[in-house]
Amino acid sequence: MALLLLGVIFLVGLASDVVGRTTFLPRVSVLLLAGLAIGPAGLGFLPRALAQEWFPVLTQMALAMVGFLLGQQLRLPSLRERGKPVLVLSVSKVLCASLFVFVASLAFGAPLTLALVLAGIAPATAPTATYDVVHETGVSNSFTDTLLSIVAIDDAWGLIVFSLLMAFASGNGAGVEVLTPGLIEVFASLALGGLLGLPMAMVTGRLNFGEREGEPILAEALGFVFVCAGLAAWLELSPILAAMAMGIVVASTARHHSKPFHAIEGVEWPFMILFFVLAGASLHMELLAGVGWLLLAYLLARGIGIVCGIWLGGTVIDAPARVKYTLGLALLPQAGVALGLALVASQRFPDYAQTILTIVLASTVVLELTSPVLTRWVIRR
Repeated sequence: MALLLLGVIFLVGLASDVVGRTTFLPRVSVLLLAGLAIGPAGLGFLPRALAQEWFPVLTQMALAMVGFLLGQQLRLPSLRERGKPVLVLSVSKVLCASLFVFVASLAFGAPLTLALVLAGIAPATAPTATYDVVHETGVSNSFTDTLLSIVAIDDAWGLIVFSLLMAFASGNGAGVEVLTPGLIEVFASLALGGLLGLPMAMVTGRLNFGEREGEPILAEALGFVFVCAGLAAWLELSPILAAMAMGIVVASTARHHSKPFHAIEGVEWPFMILFFVLAGASLHMELLAGVGWLLLAYLLARGIGIVCGIWLGGTVIDAPARVKYTLGLALLPQAGVALGLALVASQRFPDYAQTILTIVLASTVVLELTSPVLTRWVIRR
């Protein structure tokens, strides 16, 4: 039965990919809707128990690969190339999105722990959806260059904010006593990834078997990424943050640093198919009515926070008016990273698990159906 389900899921992923490439719907949205259709809330072909059994492991694997790929965007040459404007805009956007969602969640009656979790997830964006829209429009100018640079780097800052807020929500006490575990978790995760990145950087590109050159590179890349994520989970650290740190070290020090990143990119999509379909199947439709106002507050506060963050950062660096007033509208998509963070949070805070997953899954479907259209309009305008 498990093999049958896997086959069906991959074929659903293939169909979703075709639909996503030929219609206005992003393929991530189609995968989520497909998972909803074959899950317990739809046809019931995919049992909830099986989805809940597979989902945690697949999430750790998918997030580790995403974190490793994000690390390539934070190597020193890339940061110098993007310069101060992109760094200021991205950091301002992440902090404002998190702050606005935190305040709005508390205002709508969410417990402090839940408000912190939602605030940690809010900054996450969908680089893939934005890249697809820019490529589709065919527009290439300073505005699109800035947009693509921000979506390439802001998830990295978002991961750090998420890790801090998660640890803060888990702490007991007040003031510095609560914040200290968060700082320890972040720095320990970065240290673990950095240490594993050194041997990976030494091995990368040194195994060459002629026509079979890609095979050892793929095994090397997957092996290091999964070992990093597994050790981080075992030590109760952040797998995605550790994988990101490992990616930074490899991208900054390895002579052939592009090879393992290309290897991960080549095998990432099948894992993402499983991840998104199971995410859709895990959505509890019956809980939507109970979180309706909080879901609306999350969507509005996140959007306003992103727009205000770009305006604030643009004001600080004296950016052009078109950047200050319209760039934030192109940064609203939310997808895989947010879903992965939601699952990590739901595992750490089981009392709020269903609420967290329902809000983030529902908001992802809404944003992936609507925000790419807005992004396209902003770019063309």
